[in-house]
Amino acid sequence: MQTLIRGIAILALLFSPLSHAQDLNALLNDWFAQRLAGFSDEVVVTIRTAPNLLPHCETPTLSVTGSAKLWGNVNVLARCNNEKRYIQVNVQATGHYVVAAVPVARGGTLSQASVTLKRGRLDQLPPRTILDINQVQDAVSLRDLAPGQPVQLNMLRQAWRIKAGQRVQVVATGDGFSVNAEGKALNNAAVAQNVRVRMLSGQVVSGIVDPDGNILINL
Repeated sequence: MQTLIRGIAILALLFSPLSHAQDLNALLNDWFAQRLAGFSDEVVVTIRTAPNLLPHCETPTLSVTGSAKLWGNVNVLARCNNEKRYIQVNVQATGHYVVAAVPVARGGTLSQASVTLKRGRLDQLPPRTILDINQVQDAVSLRDLAPGQPVQLNMLRQAWRIKAGQRVQVVATGDGFSVNAEGKALNNAAVAQNVRVRMLSGQVVSGIVDPDGNILINL
């Protein structure tokens, strides 16, 4: 009889809300770890939603909105058959991010010696902190940077590939043809940015700067 009672107690524990929450926590840890692979190698997820508000199935389908960040406080949509529940979680993610290695003056161009990678909590960083060191190479700083300071996207601009007044080649392509002509750039622009060009005829056209400094127009 005691053996039977003990067995029932174990089953009750296995199917208790606490056990279910622990399983869901493990599922969320794996889900976020997969999506943060390459950025973070250490992910810890804490569920903030009350146990009685969690989805009832064992393996819900998880998702977040496309623009949502994947660390810090995150709302996760959990689908169980026809049921939808939002789970509030806190995601701690540890990985590498870009910091200034030396003082960089406003207007200075960043090089390999200007920046380095630092390891720490990504969820505690300022918004839009850069994680890929290749993103900052040859970029121009828009403000003074101190050593150890996290580098954010809004602190930089890409170096101008085209400058206003510069003579440029405009390459217009269409279905089965390509035409080259010369013009003068009317604004500064980096690679992949839009630039307006005044052609020799006086007509103003707009195109995208390619890595070679040509202005590409699709007709």
